[in-house]
Amino acid sequence: MFSNGQRHSRERGTSQGGVISPLLANLFLHYAFDTWMGRHWSDVPFARYADDAVCHCRTEAEARRLMEALKARFAECGQCLHPEKTRMVYCRDDRRRCEHPETSFDFLGYTFRGRPARDRQGNLFIGFNPAVSRKSLKAMSIKMRNWSLHRRVGSTLEEVAKAINPVLRGWLAYYGRFNIGEFLVVFEHLEWRLARWACRKYKGLRRSQQFIRRIRMAEPELFVHCQALYSGRMVR
Repeated sequence: MFSNGQRHSRERGTSQGGVISPLLANLFLHYAFDTWMGRHWSDVPFARYADDAVCHCRTEAEARRLMEALKARFAECGQCLHPEKTRMVYCRDDRRRCEHPETSFDFLGYTFRGRPARDRQGNLFIGFNPAVSRKSLKAMSIKMRNWSLHRRVGSTLEEVAKAINPVLRGWLAYYGRFNIGEFLVVFEHLEWRLARWACRKYKGLRRSQQFIRRIRMAEPELFVHCQALYSGRMVR
């Protein structure tokens, strides 16, 4: 149904947001992509989640051949690759130093690109590693804003913690596995919102950041993010 109320019968595909759509899409891609890759490109490792996939080629020439082969394969199945989202990325780091217009990509909420890292001996180098993507950070920021913590002045700090801890624990378990330092900005933003809540709840409070610091010292396990934020380590 279109916005003007006009109806058109669907002859192919599944409705976006339909309950059965993800299952049918995974069944289709299992045979149209996964098993096809195993038969014809078994030497190219790949990872796929729903309709998002990353194929790991060794050379640019191999990547171009695979791109053309995939276009032909999906055309045979009555589908096509997304013209904007399908691209070749050069994994530039200390071992791969050539120039290329595309040197990063997003996958499952992470951005993969060259980042400073240390080897087992403590030497600094540039590796091609993941960290939380900007899109994910923005989504988490919007989520926290929608909590409207500054309006929950009728709740105690314990009630606020109980309400948001399950979400914080999920974020930490998923995004805290790689380069947690780039993810901790989320919790710094959260503490600013908690400080704003404290100022509205306690009218005589002038230094809200000191209030949050005292709570952190007195009850370090009240919020699940505290240890990760101030020790740089992930908390389970």
